[in-house]
Amino acid sequence: METKSMELGKMDTSRRNEPTYLAWSIFNTFCCCLPLGVAAIIYSSRVNNANTLGDAGKAQESSRIAKNLNIASLVLGLIGLILLIVMLVIQKM
Repeated sequence: METKSMELGKMDTSRRNEPTYLAWSIFNTFCCCLPLGVAAIIYSSRVNNANTLGDAGKAQESSRIAKNLNIASLVLGLIGLILLIVMLVIQKM
């Protein structure tokens, strides 16, 4: 009888799941930049689907895109906040 490397009922944990960045995407959608945040949510859900299906390549690429969209959204949101504060300060002068 052959020895099985995995017992029945146990999941294969050797597969690495890519991070989805979903929470960060939702935060950026509501607080920073709506269009980029929505795109980041879409790519985050693609990561989740690819992780579930075991498609490591697609999961890794979608995770990278979601991360980059979140960074861009955060930077644009911070720039917008700084510009708003500067405009308010200049108006009061």
